[in-house]
Formats: sequence, C-alpha cells, structure tokens
Amino acid sequence: MLTESQRFDCPWCGENNWVEMEPGDLGQLVIQDCAVCCRAIEIRLPEDADQPVEIFPAD
Repeated sequence: MLTESQRFDCPWCGENNWVEMEPGDLGQLVIQDCAVCCRAIEIRLPEDADQPVEIFPAD
C-alpha cells in the first residue's frame, strides 16, 4: 500500500512536522502530537492526496 507524506507547520510552535497518509485515511480527522512541542494537533486529511492538509490546534 502506498503512503503519502505531507509537511505542515505546528499551529502551536510553528515547527515543521509530517503526517503519513494511506489511501484509506483520506478524508479522515487525525490527532497527532507535535514532534517538537508535544502539543496536540488536529489534522483534517484531504479527500485527494494532492490537496494540503488542514491544521488546527487541538484543545
């Protein structure tokens, strides 16, 4: 199964992070901790892997 990686900036600290997406994950909501500041990030995966992810700070 092919995976796609997308880079995004943490909404808390601004550092670069990566999210891995598999075809079955597209259109899903994922919660991931920042690799630098460890705060929770809400990631909305796009329906199409060519589109950017939407990033929000998770409460």
